[in-house]
Amino acid sequence: MPSQPSSSPLKRFLYENGLSLVTLGLVLLAMVGQIVFGWHEYNDELEQMELAPLALGAYLKSGHFIEATFENWESEFLQMGLYVLLTVWLRQKGSAESKKPYEEDEVDREPQPHKDAPWPVRAGGLWKTLYKNSLSLAFFLLFLASFFLHAYGGMEVYNIEQQHHGEPTVDLWGYMATSRFWFESLQNWQSEFIAILSIVVLSIYLRQKGSPESKPVDMAHQDME
Repeated sequence: MPSQPSSSPLKRFLYENGLSLVTLGLVLLAMVGQIVFGWHEYNDELEQMELAPLALGAYLKSGHFIEATFENWESEFLQMGLYVLLTVWLRQKGSAESKKPYEEDEVDREPQPHKDAPWPVRAGGLWKTLYKNSLSLAFFLLFLASFFLHAYGGMEVYNIEQQHHGEPTVDLWGYMATSRFWFESLQNWQSEFIAILSIVVLSIYLRQKGSPESKPVDMAHQDME
C-alpha cells in the first residue's frame, strides 16, 4: 500500500486527484495545439478561396473550430455511454472490463438509503431512479449536445464552400442529411467501437502491473477478479 501523503493540504489534494488533474492538463495542452494549428490550417483554406483570414478570436467562433472539436467529443461520449450500458448486461469471460458471467456483482444490488449515501438515494422515488442511471444519461446527453454542435459547425463550413462554388446552401437538417456529415461521424464512431473491443479483449490476455484496468499479472487468462 502506498505511504500516506504529507499533511500539507495542497500535497494531499494533488495526490488524491492526480489522475483527473494530469488528464485535464493533457486535454488543455492538446486543445491549445488544436486551436493554433487549426487556426493556421483554416486560414490557408480561406486564402485558397480568396477570403479574408480570421483573427484567433473569430476562429474560436467559427464553424471550422466548432466542427473539429465536437466531431471528436461526440464519438468519445458515445463510446463511454455505450460502454457503461453494455457492461450492465453483457459479459466477456476473462476480461478485466466485465462483470463475472455467473455471479451477482456488488454494483447490481439495489441501493439502500443510509446516512452516507448520496442524497438522491436517501430521497428515493424519481430522484433515486434518475441517479441509478445518471452516468449513462450524462454521457448520452453530452453525446447529443456534441452531435448537434458538430452538425452546426459542419454546416457553417459546408455553406462557405458551397457559396465559394456558387452552389446552394443548406440549413442544419439539410447538412445532417448529407453523406459528408455521416462520413465524419461514422469514421469516428467505428474507431471508438474498436477501442472498446480492444480493451475488453486485450485485458483477457495482457497485463499492466499496478493498473486497475488490468487483472493481476499472475492471474489465469480465463479468471476474473
